Amino acid sequence: MAISALTIQTPNFHSLQTFNPTKSFFTTTTKPTSSCSCFSNTDNAKLSPATASTSATKKRVFEMGIGLLAASVMALSPLDANATRVEYYATVEEPSCELNFVRSGLGYCDILVGSGEEVPYSQLIDMHYTARFADGTVFDSSYKRGRPLTMRLGVGKVTKGLDQGILGGEGVPPMRVGGKRKLQIPPELAYGPEPAGCFSGDCNIPANATLLYDLNFVDIYTGNRTEGSPKQ
Repeated sequence: MAISALTIQTPNFHSLQTFNPTKSFFTTTTKPTSSCSCFSNTDNAKLSPATASTSATKKRVFEMGIGLLAASVMALSPLDANATRVEYYATVEEPSCELNFVRSGLGYCDILVGSGEEVPYSQLIDMHYTARFADGTVFDSSYKRGRPLTMRLGVGKVTKGLDQGILGGEGVPPMRVGGKRKLQIPPELAYGPEPAGCFSGDCNIPANATLLYDLNFVDIYTGNRTEGSPKQ
C-alpha cells in the first residue's frame, strides 16, 4: 500500500490533530489555552542554570519522541479501505478450475463465462488481470494500479498466449464482457528463451518462464475510460 511522505515536526501539546483525506496527513487546529508552561518563572528562578537547561532539554526530547511515535502509528495504519481491497485483489487468486489444454500448449478455463459482447479483433478493450509465475509469485497486476489495462488484441501488442487466450482460436472460445478466465501460457507463447521486463540489467521475467494469468474482461473500450488509464 502506497503511503504519502510525512513531515515530522515537534508537536504542540495545546493542539488538536485531525485527519483530512483531501489535504496532507495532518491538519493542526489550534486550541485556545492559557499561557502557562510546565515550569513557571518562579520555579525556574529556584533552579540553577544548569538544572533548568537540563530540564528543558529533557522536555524537548520527550516531545520529539511523542511526535515520532504518532507519525509512525499513522504511517502504519490502513487509512484507505480501497487501497486494502486493491492489494487483496492483486495477491489473491480466483477460484481454481481445471485447465483445458489445446494443441499450441495453452491452458485455459473459465471461472465465469461472460454474458456481454464478444471480444472484438484489433479493437481496444479494458481488462483487469493478475500475472504470476508458475510458483504463484505475482509479477504484475492491474489491480495494484487501481484500474484495468486498455489493450488491443490481434495486432502483436501482447504475447501470442494472451491473444489466443482472450480472442480465442484453435479450440479456445473467445471471451465475452463480464467473463473471468485463467490462462497457463507456456514459454513459447510468452517471452520464450529471452528474459523480459529488463531495466539496468535486472529482469522481471526470466527466460523460458511459464506464466499464469487471472483475467477479468471489464468492457470494450469506448473512449470514456478513467483518466490516466494506460493503453497498450
